[in-house]
Amino acid sequence: MAEYKGIHGTKVQDYTTDPDNPITGQVWYNETANTLKVEAATGAGAWATGGNLTTGRQGLAGAGSQTAALGFGGYTPPGPSGYTGKTESYNGTSWTEVNDLNQIRVFLAGAGTQTAALAFGGFSHPPSTNRAETESWNGSSWTELADLNAGRREIGGNGTQTAALAYGGAPPGTTAQTESWNGSSWTEVNDLNTARTSVVGSGIQTATLAYGGATPTVTAVTESWNGTSWTEVNDLNTARRDIASSIGTSNTSALAAGGTTGSITAVTEEYNGTSWVEVADLATARTNSGAAGTASAGLVFGGSNTTATEEWTGAGAPVIRTITTD
Repeated sequence: MAEYKGIHGTKVQDYTTDPDNPITGQVWYNETANTLKVEAATGAGAWATGGNLTTGRQGLAGAGSQTAALGFGGYTPPGPSGYTGKTESYNGTSWTEVNDLNQIRVFLAGAGTQTAALAFGGFSHPPSTNRAETESWNGSSWTELADLNAGRREIGGNGTQTAALAYGGAPPGTTAQTESWNGSSWTEVNDLNTARTSVVGSGIQTATLAYGGATPTVTAVTESWNGTSWTEVNDLNTARRDIASSIGTSNTSALAAGGTTGSITAVTEEYNGTSWVEVADLATARTNSGAAGTASAGLVFGGSNTTATEEWTGAGAPVIRTITTD
């Protein structure tokens, strides 16, 4: 029979009291209570079917929450004639078409909420151009603001309408360039450690997690941003690109759903602040999806030209349980 150390690489630690911040799955011995304990999840997360988009497409961006989301841009193959600026609003049950982006584009990034969103970067055709345009959504229409310093497609981004972060992308090739948005202009800040395209991320302007992408080889690299610089942390379990964009509100809690490993996948992983843990797969394998929400209440829509929307309900908060041998 395998021992705990053989599986996890460490011995079971002794404590006089329970540790303050155990991670899910951690086992320890409480010397005061004379009991073996574990930090256990209260249930598995699961995906449920939501309302379909009015137009199936991929390469779109998203913003907002599980019950109040915005999806914008993207394309429906074949060919550039399928590129769109279409914007749809989700109320937790169904999608409704609202006013389009000013600039038709695909492979863009999004940030903010359903009524205060930001769209930036992407690619258009014709002409075949990496876009630098930034647009702000006020709940009814889009307004053009100051451009990115470097136009790029397949860009990662997240944050709010007035405080966002843009990173990576293809100019073509790959880039590590990172830019910070203050509500009126973009400023270049410290680059990613690993230049890549088709990267996505979660969080806010001062606490972002960037993961996956292509270097051009598909990668599992994950980096954490503290407002000043990027630090490499534990990799995804499954290397992939074009993961559903931006589910999560910090650099310690994120959800990575779908993407491409070389083939389209439904794999879903949750980040707990230290490492990625595999959880329940999407019902529909997809790549280049739009997404919104948090790691405990996420939303994935579109991708691979599907109209399907899926809603994620995460596991309950972990609890300390006593291990018995009865």
